[in-house]
Amino acid sequence: MTNEKLDLWTEKQSLDSQQDRAWLSEGESHTQLTAVHGPDGAEECADDRPAWDSKLQYVLAQVGFSVGLGNVWRFPYLCHQNGGGAFMLLYVFLLLIVGVPLFFMELAAGQSIRQGSIGVWKHISPNLAGIGYSSCLVCFYVALYYNVIIAWSLFYLGNSFQYPLPWQQCPLDETTNSTVKECTGSSPTSYFWFRKALNITNSIQESGEFNPIMTGCLLAAWAIVALAMIKGIKSSARVMYFSSVFPYVVLVIFLIRGLMLDGAIDGITYMFYPKLEIWGSVQVWRQAATQVFFALGLGYGSVIAYSSYNPVNNNCHRDALMVSGINFMTSVLASLVVFVILGFRAKNIALRCVAENLGLLMASSESNQHLVQQGWPWIDMTDPSSVSLADYRQWYSQHGSSMAPNITDCSLEEEMNKGIEGTGLAFIAFTEVMALFPASPFWSILFFLMLLNLGLSTMFGTMQGILTPLMDNFSLLGRHRSILTVSSCALGFLIGLLFTQRSGNYFVTMFDDYSATLPLVIVVIFETYSVAWVYGTDRFMDDIEIMLQWRPPVIYKYLWKYVCLLAMVGLLAASFLRMVIKRPTYTAWDQTTGSEMTLEYPGWALAMIVLLIAFASLPVPIGYIHSKLKNRGVPETLADEVGSGHELHRELYTKCSSTDQLDSNSQQQAPSEEDQARPRASFLPLGTEHYQLLSQLEDEDEEQDTVV
Repeated sequence: MTNEKLDLWTEKQSLDSQQDRAWLSEGESHTQLTAVHGPDGAEECADDRPAWDSKLQYVLAQVGFSVGLGNVWRFPYLCHQNGGGAFMLLYVFLLLIVGVPLFFMELAAGQSIRQGSIGVWKHISPNLAGIGYSSCLVCFYVALYYNVIIAWSLFYLGNSFQYPLPWQQCPLDETTNSTVKECTGSSPTSYFWFRKALNITNSIQESGEFNPIMTGCLLAAWAIVALAMIKGIKSSARVMYFSSVFPYVVLVIFLIRGLMLDGAIDGITYMFYPKLEIWGSVQVWRQAATQVFFALGLGYGSVIAYSSYNPVNNNCHRDALMVSGINFMTSVLASLVVFVILGFRAKNIALRCVAENLGLLMASSESNQHLVQQGWPWIDMTDPSSVSLADYRQWYSQHGSSMAPNITDCSLEEEMNKGIEGTGLAFIAFTEVMALFPASPFWSILFFLMLLNLGLSTMFGTMQGILTPLMDNFSLLGRHRSILTVSSCALGFLIGLLFTQRSGNYFVTMFDDYSATLPLVIVVIFETYSVAWVYGTDRFMDDIEIMLQWRPPVIYKYLWKYVCLLAMVGLLAASFLRMVIKRPTYTAWDQTTGSEMTLEYPGWALAMIVLLIAFASLPVPIGYIHSKLKNRGVPETLADEVGSGHELHRELYTKCSSTDQLDSNSQQQAPSEEDQARPRASFLPLGTEHYQLLSQLEDEDEEQDTVV
């Protein structure tokens, strides 16, 4: 800063201490701007904010957060149900026009302002400070049930150190000395999941007692998260080296092993075969947009938190493209693994069906003679399993109608069409297949270690989306990072006991389907609106240009202002309409029949869903009303004076490693009428030099004695 500008600043009428505190409370970027001289006399930047040790560490953290359990079971399920290759093309289209621009927007905002989600949106507009608080609440919702899934993975991991695996066969009823009826009506893996792991009730209205084993696993899961994050990004980032990379190693191993299985090619063919007619379904577009939205972790605040620890000149545009691309390729890799496994499983079920049907036919001499008469002299009557699936289906299409009604068609496609979603895919379908592998405990341990690491890397990012904004916005919490981390995890465990009841799985489904979806969409709508229309896309692009030393393509301006905003509003409307038209339901387990059934949520559960959505969304309007009421009595002259104070504070930046002096051509142009009407500080000061924002010192005396 030149001496002329310093003199000009000191001549201006200053605000008294109350007015200065009022200006700070409006939510502008709370920064202390200072310069420190190194031993060689050069001007250096002093910043006590933590930073990543390397770019690799940061990328692994972002990839670890965005690549989670949804990539392994949610994306393959949607691809399975919605046209295979056609859904992938639709997903890529929406990823490019909605996902990448919004991801880039959050990365740029966090990196330039160097604050968590609360500080970022306060900085842009004090009226929209509630956006950051909504993000924190939704992150907390997600953390509550996400750690339960990690607890389930721990339970299965512990049970994998047995041979044979405990879900490999149905247990015996000690009273009758016969197979348990509930297991006979379903399958060994389903029985183990619903009865041994969850000990589930028949509906959400039957709460039941706590599951002690699962409660212990949940405590262990929260303890792992607390220990990994107790030192902030310095400790969690070291864990990321393993938790982010290990799942890829396991996925590649499973893919190589899966390609050797009978039925793998059938599964891959089913996956990539395009059904373009699904593009005409609004529901498919809604599901694809929702998956893009959640795959990148938009709205959680975690993306902003992670990027806030970056150097201000980091190429966040390249990061947005790279992380989005890695995320998509991971989804494709996981889908390949899932479909080769499902293809193998479907082929085994179909061949088992053939053997059972032929066994019934050959049980009577009349049926046996009938088979020979109808052109099957080459069948080995002593080994029905030797009959191929294609031969059986050809025979059934010609003569099946004349057979007994209990003789059915054994279709691999029909088995593949039976989509298994979410937890059922991991804890039922995959466990069933792994029980068929040689050395099954090894594969089970590998798989659940992968799930554990996928869950933990996402959990670290989710918790960072809660802790970083709170520590940045409240100095007392920032001074006691370890206590805040442990307290948050302890609170999460206590509330999470809701999910360790026997009916806990139904509450996990409720939180997953409703508590995060709509509030997050609302948060992202307000984020996009605040950047595109409140702050202004041109000013935002200017700030990014100062950071990156080059201007992003102009297409982002129109994507932020129109395409992304309209897409999010459309997604919100479609989600609300679906809730209104189709009453929310959940899948329950019927113990008597050993099968799943679809039930509607009772009235109190619907009220709980509405309260969860409302509670997470309320900080946005409350923050707006609070800001308006606080400024209601401020005279316009004082507001103008405060506004000029904002612009003056823009000059108080420390210039780092700059050798060029300001000349007359580099002076800031006069603000336009629109800028005068909106006296907000820019993300970064205008100019071509490199500047560094430093965290605010907490004592007001130090704040007044700032050295520039």
